[in-house]
Amino acid sequence: MRYAFRLAELLGHTPDRRKRPGTIKSIVEHTGLDRHQVASLLKNEAKYIPLDALSRICDYLIDHGYAPADQLPGALFAVNAENFWELLARRGEIEIVLGVRENSDTSSPDNATVVASDAVLFGELLNGVSTLGGAAKHHGTTDGEENSVQSVPMPDRLQQTLVWSPGQVSLEDARTRATEVFEGFVEAQGDRGMVCIGSVKSNPVVELLFADAFGCTPFVTEDDVDDVSARSCPFFLRYRDTDPKPGGASAGLRLSKNEDAPEPGFYYEKDDGTWAYAGGKDKDTALVFYLFREALGRLDMVLSGFSGRATRLLAKTLAIRGEEFWPPVYEEAGLQIGAYLVQYDNTDTKPSREDLLFNAGGAATIMPLSRDAIAKRMARR
Repeated sequence: MRYAFRLAELLGHTPDRRKRPGTIKSIVEHTGLDRHQVASLLKNEAKYIPLDALSRICDYLIDHGYAPADQLPGALFAVNAENFWELLARRGEIEIVLGVRENSDTSSPDNATVVASDAVLFGELLNGVSTLGGAAKHHGTTDGEENSVQSVPMPDRLQQTLVWSPGQVSLEDARTRATEVFEGFVEAQGDRGMVCIGSVKSNPVVELLFADAFGCTPFVTEDDVDDVSARSCPFFLRYRDTDPKPGGASAGLRLSKNEDAPEPGFYYEKDDGTWAYAGGKDKDTALVFYLFREALGRLDMVLSGFSGRATRLLAKTLAIRGEEFWPPVYEEAGLQIGAYLVQYDNTDTKPSREDLLFNAGGAATIMPLSRDAIAKRMARR
């Protein structure tokens, strides 16, 4: 069992330097602890915590009203997840964001619709969180005389949030709504997670999440970078010619100014810095991405199929093979990042009865993306 030190979460402290109102200075002056030690505790990077330092931190939290004495020091510690579904289930709140489309017969948002494939994935997500992907039944013990069941982690609150898909309203309105949702999540305090269902084609919050993760400007294309190595994201969605094409760092039409992306679908950077085509034409493809900030208890996640069929199949894959999206491909300084592309065959077949009955998600190829490609981008943030 692994524990995280959640001082930053209790204080509402953010890694963003623009939003640090003298937190470290205040703790140092009150406790007499070393500045570097306090910074390490806020980042959940300390290898050990002396009892004296722990006592002083508790005094600070009590004196400044961040936590009552009867909840300390326990409130400073949290259990880290040990699998994909537990990572979600241990969040205090989860916000699930879906893109909606206007009904052509009316301009009222009350009649906007969520596409069927996103609804299927949404349902499987709820099932996985509530049952730990089917493993919740194993969280039990017997004391020899009577049965006792260990508590199964479960969010206190699940919230569904809707945003406009690009092309359904003006681009400005779609981005304004997405920004409102994402900033509300980022600025909130406490243990929380956001799961975006869909790609940047249908859910503009996805672009904001990737931009925040990799330190780039959202909704600004990188198709014109001089070299593909300069791309902010280690993966790239190439639009179909018929798709809506909102500008963004995570999607577009070219890998760089001098390098084409000839086929629609997902591309990704390999260990050697070259880029490869994962699929979209010959193989349907989906993306699973998550970023967990241990010190804040904050989880950002994207579950995205290139097509509606890939989204439905991803739901099935998560249901029966969720454990393969763990452990994270990158872990450093209290940051955990999982990034996986999932490939499916037979993209030319139309939706059929077999899609609903046959669990094709079991035949998926799950590809962890390059740790080096992610590490390089974390280093230059």
